[in-house]
Amino acid sequence: MLKKKSKALCVPFSEAEQVRRYLKEEQILRMDMKLLKEESCIFFPIMKTQKELPDFPLVIRFFETRTEKVHCYKDLLKIPKKLEGELPTSFDIIGSIILLKLLENLFRYRKQIGQALLKTHPHIRTVCLVDPVAGEHRTRNTIVIAGENRTLTTHTEYGLSFQVDVASAYFSPRLATERKRIAAQVKKGEVVVDLFTGVAPFAIMIARFAKPKAVYAIDKNREAIDLARQNVKLNHVLDIVEVVHADAKDAGKILPVKADRIIMNLPFSAYNFFSMALSIAASECKVHYYDIIREEELEGRIISLQDIAKKQGYSLTQVQIHKIKSYAPREFYIGLDITATTHADVA
Repeated sequence: MLKKKSKALCVPFSEAEQVRRYLKEEQILRMDMKLLKEESCIFFPIMKTQKELPDFPLVIRFFETRTEKVHCYKDLLKIPKKLEGELPTSFDIIGSIILLKLLENLFRYRKQIGQALLKTHPHIRTVCLVDPVAGEHRTRNTIVIAGENRTLTTHTEYGLSFQVDVASAYFSPRLATERKRIAAQVKKGEVVVDLFTGVAPFAIMIARFAKPKAVYAIDKNREAIDLARQNVKLNHVLDIVEVVHADAKDAGKILPVKADRIIMNLPFSAYNFFSMALSIAASECKVHYYDIIREEELEGRIISLQDIAKKQGYSLTQVQIHKIKSYAPREFYIGLDITATTHADVA
């Protein structure tokens, strides 16, 4: 069997599936080589890339080459040449479901595209056509275009499992690394409040990988909360995570304690809840604030948050910016790690 040398990521079995999906979606994984398994990890051969790599050891290994030709789903389609350049180059994979967005002029080929994706992704059972997330419950119009007629699936990341209904609850697989990053910052004994929890991935990640005193997971979407409760039980964090069905604006009436850390993952609308968030904050609080914003508007948004904090008796003593992903041309999904501290005369 012919073998070739390649750079590779050494990934523990518990995190291998999540990493494999990311490398494949970002077109970093070498598809001309077979994966290499050892006692405690899997080696993923990777191509040269400027994209960010998951934080695992980078090594050199020899891999068996694939004899069969690996097809991209586009190779299986029969559509007009002029439309080929408009086919999606990326999509979200949640569990065994692909979520796909199509331009209007490709809609007539949706079933053919769905079937091609099923053939080139053996672990996928359903392909859904989706609209952007909208509304106060953060849901999206979802149409099954290929495979099994279902929208409920089990998604895994970093050894955790999440029940997700892609039609009735918000979940982004692209935030897996961000969730792990936040969990790594949580200190022992903290009280954490996740204001827009969805199916509770942030809350559960923190409960499993940190040692908080308590995590309060709040959402007004009843379907999401039902799934969150299942996920808390599924991941064995019932003693740490309290799931609350409520509007985030009422958090101050519900919570029995002040928050040492607050998560505000509600792009486009988190700004409207920032004042309320500070009303439930401890005298020093870390706030993880997420927004979708144009780069030239970011400085103005931070100044506005500082003004809101001042009215609540807080200073934003530190604001760290993280560009998580592009959302549209010159528009980014960003995270702000904010340290909010009460003024001396207030404390």
